[in-house]
Amino acid sequence: MKINYQGIQIYVKDDYDSVSKKAAQIIAAQMILKEDSVIGFATGSTPEGTYKNLVRMYKEGKINFSGITSFNLDEYYCIDPKNKQSYAYYMNKHLFDHVNIVRDNIHIPNGMSDDVETECKKYDKKIAESGHIDMQILGIGKNGHIGFNEPDLRFEAGTHLVELDLATIEENSRFFESLEDVPKKAISMGIRNIMHSKKIILIANGDNKSKILEEMLFGDITPNVPASILQLHNNVTLILDKKAAKYVIERLVDNK
Repeated sequence: MKINYQGIQIYVKDDYDSVSKKAAQIIAAQMILKEDSVIGFATGSTPEGTYKNLVRMYKEGKINFSGITSFNLDEYYCIDPKNKQSYAYYMNKHLFDHVNIVRDNIHIPNGMSDDVETECKKYDKKIAESGHIDMQILGIGKNGHIGFNEPDLRFEAGTHLVELDLATIEENSRFFESLEDVPKKAISMGIRNIMHSKKIILIANGDNKSKILEEMLFGDITPNVPASILQLHNNVTLILDKKAAKYVIERLVDNK
């Protein structure tokens, strides 16, 4: 099923595998149309299937990463890149180690930086110098965060150090041995970085994302639901499974 709601393209797929395949197809099309694309990558469990499909397409000779420049949304603060829970490690494990991307073209915030403010400014500068991101991949947290832009009183513009919400820490604790092991801070691209992206792909699956997706699409634009800002972007595609899309579909049917 494909729906257009106020300029936002919404694909509703049967299951997680179908979501992952569709997302990979859209990313691959971007790479084929523009071989030197700048792509913003996300982490977490949601995009793992997408990256698996991109690796498969690369091995089949359908796509080429040699001209691609990447910028990751975020990285935990004070976690070594070699740590298995770091997002640098995640990206290598799930994508970069399996394709021909040029290592100098990979950009991930340095969570071990002694000068976070300077690190954030440098990251913003690199994104701007690249011509900004052609396609940004996003997930969404149950509290509406995109990247690690947590609910707040205002939208944070540029790359910045974030105090993670308890809800986010609890959600991410499944990747760690205990809740206490989860980092309490992260470096994240800001809302301005994300909104400057030429195209945005948001992937979500599961019942636990259904309410926040409804709020994101139909609620007020507010920093208390950071993803709601995407209502103002002119090229957003949502790829959802049926469980994640259930309230969105109900609202769209009721509006007819």
